[in-house]
Amino acid sequence: MEVKNKIVIVTGAGSGIGKATALHFATHKAIVVVSDINIATAQAVVDEIVATGGTAIAIQANVASIQEVETLISQTVAQYGQLDVLVNNAGIGPKNLLKTADAKIEDWDAVIAVNQTGVFYGMKLALQQMLKQGHGNIVNVASLAGLKASLNNIAYTASKFAVVGMTKSAALEYASKNIRINAVCPGYTESALLDQLISARPDMDAMLKSVIPMKRYGKAIEIAEAIVWLASDSTTFMTGQTIVLDGGTSL
Repeated sequence: MEVKNKIVIVTGAGSGIGKATALHFATHKAIVVVSDINIATAQAVVDEIVATGGTAIAIQANVASIQEVETLISQTVAQYGQLDVLVNNAGIGPKNLLKTADAKIEDWDAVIAVNQTGVFYGMKLALQQMLKQGHGNIVNVASLAGLKASLNNIAYTASKFAVVGMTKSAALEYASKNIRINAVCPGYTESALLDQLISARPDMDAMLKSVIPMKRYGKAIEIAEAIVWLASDSTTFMTGQTIVLDGGTSL
């Protein structure tokens, strides 16, 4: 996978899939901007990359703020001169798992702001830079919940369906501009979001594994490998696609 010396921003890169993705890009010699709302966790990932001979910097950003996303991208370009890859990974789940009629407005607002609007902000501002430089690549992290029903999770489902749709629409708009946009749709993957779900409903662990044909959760590195592949020069004729990594759950 050829990503050597590519300038890559990964949002939500302080933990989980984002962290695994940042580390995997660094392993393949990309220059990584590790972004997270928590600057301490972002810096810890940078320290890990640098300790193994890689190149990375940390930039704090809340993707729900267009000003902070603008700063993230402008600082990256000021530091490195361009932006080759944006991975829109930052995401949250609702605090309450409730049916639609009972859903909390504050859960809806928070999840949509990060998972949907945050991806829009990232694409909008990254595309402006990519159009200037004549090339670019965006990978959006959606979810299996963006392709099929997810009970008691209306905001998360809505946000991830939106990410899939935005990926396809933007990919079509910029296919002739040497800019590719794809998405990954992980199933149940070892992450803080999954931990949050199981903490709220301990019985969910056995229930979830029962519907995964592989009888296990995905690992963050397995998702990261797909993201880096999409961002690499191995997939230059691929745009507007969603790769599902779910251990067969969608079957």
